Amino acid sequence: MEQNQPTPAQRRVISLLVENQNGVLARVSSLFCRKGFNIDSLTVSTTRDPAVSRITVTLRGSQREVEQLLLQTERLEVTRQIFELRPDNSLQRELLLLKVECDATNRSQLWELANMYKAKLLDMSPDSMVVELTGKPEKIDAFLTMFEGYTVLEMCRTGVTALERGGRHPHMQKPPQEVRAVQLKDIELTRHPAKGAPARPAADEAQP
Repeated sequence: MEQNQPTPAQRRVISLLVENQNGVLARVSSLFCRKGFNIDSLTVSTTRDPAVSRITVTLRGSQREVEQLLLQTERLEVTRQIFELRPDNSLQRELLLLKVECDATNRSQLWELANMYKAKLLDMSPDSMVVELTGKPEKIDAFLTMFEGYTVLEMCRTGVTALERGGRHPHMQKPPQEVRAVQLKDIELTRHPAKGAPARPAADEAQP
């Protein structure tokens, strides 16, 4: 009799716009970990505003779990915006650098394999070759699978960076003052709850 196997959690990409301050990355990643999420990849980049940085996080979780995580992270005073990037409305890319052992017997075979995925040859030496590939995470996964029968000496995978398709979106149109007003109201409720209501823990102090 076959037993029902648990369905693996779906891969999800979360984008955060945060204040460019010391310690922000540690606070965000700590909150994610306390909520029980294992971060698969994390990238940090600049934006057109020097005071704001973009953090892109890849993790796995259910819709309910991710929604709760977004609400908790939004309460951090350093968070400007947070939202999920879905595959159907976003452009997601990764960069891979792969160093593979090679010699005269398999060098041409390895290059043909890399060329199938339109990878770039960055370096060639008598005993190794380094290739670069940019693409969707699924493309990177498939590319690495093709090299399982060869000796991979080193590998560097950047993690996902992503943007939404199209022009401006509603979450991008909120001015900082509006975001801060909501956060200050939430902080005030945390410090001074209504009579008879239990105090709400701060986002970076909440227990999982």
